[in-house]
Amino acid sequence: MTTTVRVPGTTASFTSHPWVRFAVRRLARLVGSVLILISAAFLMIHLIPGDPVRSALGPAATKSLIDARRESLGLDDPLWQQYLHFLQHLFTGDLGTSITTGLPVSDVIRDRLPATVQLAVAAFLVAVLIALPVGLAMGVLTRAGRRPRTELSFTSTTVILAAIPEFLLAVGLVYFFAVKLHWLPVAGRGNMSSYVLPVISLAVGPAAVLARICRVELLAVLQTDYLRTARAKRLPAAAIYLRHALPNAVTATITLGGLLLGGMVAGTVLVENVFGWPGLGSTIVSSILAKDYPLVQGVVLVYGVGVLLVNLVVDVTLALLDPRSTIRES
Repeated sequence: MTTTVRVPGTTASFTSHPWVRFAVRRLARLVGSVLILISAAFLMIHLIPGDPVRSALGPAATKSLIDARRESLGLDDPLWQQYLHFLQHLFTGDLGTSITTGLPVSDVIRDRLPATVQLAVAAFLVAVLIALPVGLAMGVLTRAGRRPRTELSFTSTTVILAAIPEFLLAVGLVYFFAVKLHWLPVAGRGNMSSYVLPVISLAVGPAAVLARICRVELLAVLQTDYLRTARAKRLPAAAIYLRHALPNAVTATITLGGLLLGGMVAGTVLVENVFGWPGLGSTIVSSILAKDYPLVQGVVLVYGVGVLLVNLVVDVTLALLDPRSTIRES
């Protein structure tokens, strides 16, 4: 006779674990946000006035040709039926066919996405590598009200840099370094020199914001009791700032950095058009002008899902750095 031994509360204890509830909440939020994004992308494009087929085929196209193309694309169906077809094709990996080029939208995105990702990631890394040391250095130099002139100069400079729009900075950089000095290429994506101006255009504003946040967080951490205790024990400065202060000061910086990375991805739309960068940014502008519904929807979804995934990675990273955050949310 076989006796089955049950551990009381095993299932309940598993589902009540803070990490399990944290993962369920984040995944549910991600799924809900993706569904809202899909619906918004579909409705936004279809509510724009104008005939995409006529725009794609040109004014010389006959009415019979336009009607045949609309029927083949399903644009004559009711809106709700188009939405259901859109969802069905989307969940099978079919993003549709571009009206203007006749190519699958997934192929266009696959060809253009790497250029946008490389540009956004490079700009993010440059922003972080500049912001963290500058913010920490300013926090150390201006702690406890020291060097007020340095603090004023730092604050004023970062405010001005953060307020400059990416496209305006991009135009200025092109004019000065490419047109006047001929140091760097005006447009295109080629060798490493072609990355310099677009990356700077995207990185300057976020770097200024991150540096300010990093400095403020470090000043707050330096006022805590455990830092005062560390200084009272006469620990080396490197141990105080790098081992004790830095991990606690970068938490908010990581959160804001993740949000800024999503903003950088969106900012590539304008910067890519200034520099003729062959990415999704220039693709979405041309597809909007041509009223290419499937291509616009596909690119918008890629941008939106990318931002949502970045936010998810930030949440998980913060939970790993501070596991108490998962418990506080439970």
